[in-house]
This record gives sequence, structure tokens and C-alpha cells, in this order.
Amino acid sequence: MPRRTAPRRGSLAFYPRKRAKRIVPRFRSWPSSNETRPLGFYGYKAGMIHLFYTDARKRTPTSGKEVFSAATVIETPPLFVYGVRFYGDNGGRLYTITEIWAEKLPKYMERRITPPEKVDHTWPESLNGIKAVRLLISTQPWLIGLKKTPDIGEIAIGGPVERAIEYGKEVLGKEIPISSVFSAGEYIDVKAVTKGKGFQGVVKRFGVFEFGHKKEKTKRGVGSIGPWHPAKVMWTVPRPGQMGFHTRTEYNKYIFLIGNGKEQPITPKSGFKHYGIVTSDYIIVKGSIPGPSKRIIALRKAIRPPRTTLSVGGVKVGELA
Repeated sequence: MPRRTAPRRGSLAFYPRKRAKRIVPRFRSWPSSNETRPLGFYGYKAGMIHLFYTDARKRTPTSGKEVFSAATVIETPPLFVYGVRFYGDNGGRLYTITEIWAEKLPKYMERRITPPEKVDHTWPESLNGIKAVRLLISTQPWLIGLKKTPDIGEIAIGGPVERAIEYGKEVLGKEIPISSVFSAGEYIDVKAVTKGKGFQGVVKRFGVFEFGHKKEKTKRGVGSIGPWHPAKVMWTVPRPGQMGFHTRTEYNKYIFLIGNGKEQPITPKSGFKHYGIVTSDYIIVKGSIPGPSKRIIALRKAIRPPRTTLSVGGVKVGELA
């Protein structure tokens, strides 16, 4: 009988597989852009639908035909800008020079974060040493009926430093909508914490085979955890442990539509499962994204966009997928 061979089961790409430290994702790098506008946003996952659109690309088997695609709806209420932070560069590492906070903060901000004892409201006169300008923002989940604590984050501003400072002056203490950051037809990166599945064994966690009924010892385990020498368990051996609730980033998600739940209703008749009705601004991205319903999603302009873009026309929303 020939020897039975098969590839290993379970990806080794994501290690260590442990629980995420924080449920609010954050990007540590931002793309370069000549446009003076925010490079990111935050939203809440509502659910999935499916779309029919016309493939407007040339030289493809489906060119000019109506094709089907699954899509995810992310509700994006406006973000409140409560501060502007200035960074300097010290040998490739950014450090905080100063930050300016809005003079009037909402009441929920006083409970969510403690302002500095000495808040400086004077803008820097010169650009010496300033390498980056970023917005300090807060989400507003109560605007869409979610009983969640507002989350705070940081978003970079594209364009030259002098223009970024002027933009920070304009939006400080105000709200910024999703339409001022992204537009339909562009690619974005999404980052979120995946669904948590708790402590699981190797069969579910790595997809190894179950042993037959004649096996004397374990049925849902691996045959051997390693050789005698070296006398240790290799990291490539499937082992039980945490499954899910990991921070994951997905690149180049195409934006089909950007709309408003009141002007352009997107909610199915029965509502999104475990979410409800979309009443505020939303975006529809192609495919799935990490996390369950109501989970906060970090959005960023694509840091490595594809060379060829997806040309779409005549988007029609189907029923709930």
C-alpha cells in the first residue's frame, strides 16, 4: 500500500494565537497622500447583503455581464474631533510635540477621558520639527442606537504639514462624516477583532483528522507531539488553545456604495440579525470583514492598492444574504 501523504492543516501564518489585548483596533502605519483629508475612519459592522453589478472591465470573461457578489454593510456615524496632535521625528520614531484640545467637550467625553491639567489652545507659529499631524477622534454610537461606550482613536491627515494644520483648525470641535474621507469606487483596508470561539481542541482549531474507532487513546488529537530529540514540542505542532478574538487586517476592500440609511434605505425587511436598522451613514464593501455584528471596525485608505481597479456599473442591492 502506498504511503499516504497530505499537506498540513491549519495556517501557521498567525502566531501567537492569543486573545486581542484591546477590542478597538488601531493602525500603526498610514499611506502617503497628497489630499488634505483624514486617512481613516471608524464604523460598526451591521451585517451582510448581496449585490448585482455590471462588470465594466475589459478583457474579462464576465465583461459587460451582470455578476453577483456578497457585501458587508458598515454603519459609520460621524466622528467627533476633540483634539489635534503634532508629532516630531527622532531618527524614524515619532514623538509627541504638543496637542490642542477643543475648548468645549461633550459631557460624555468628561466621563470617557480625563483632559490634561494644562490644555494649550494656541496653535504652533512655526513648522519647525513637525513631521505629522493627526486628529484625536471619538465615536458616537448613541447616534445609531447602540448602547456602547464611545471609543477614542487617532487618525492621520494627508497632504503637506501646513495644509494639515489648517484642516485641523477647521474640524477641531466639530464632526466629520464618512463622505469627507472616502468615496465610492476606491479601495480601503479594514481592521477588526474576529469572532471569539473560546478554548478549542486541535480538530476544530487546526482541522486535523479524527482517529478511527480502533484507536486506543485519544480520538481528537495529534498522533505525536514531537521526536525524542530535540526534547521539546515544536511550534509547528497543532496544540489546543484560544480560537478567535484575534486582531486581523484585510487589505484592498472595494467600496461599492456610500449612502445614508434614511435617504437610501439599505436594511432588509426583517432588519439585520443581531443589529437592527441602519439609520445613519453607511458604506458597503465587497466581501466579508472580520468580527460579529456591532463590532467596531477601523477603516484606512489602502496602503498598497492593487494596480488594476475594479470597474463597476449599475449596482443593485439584493435581499439579505
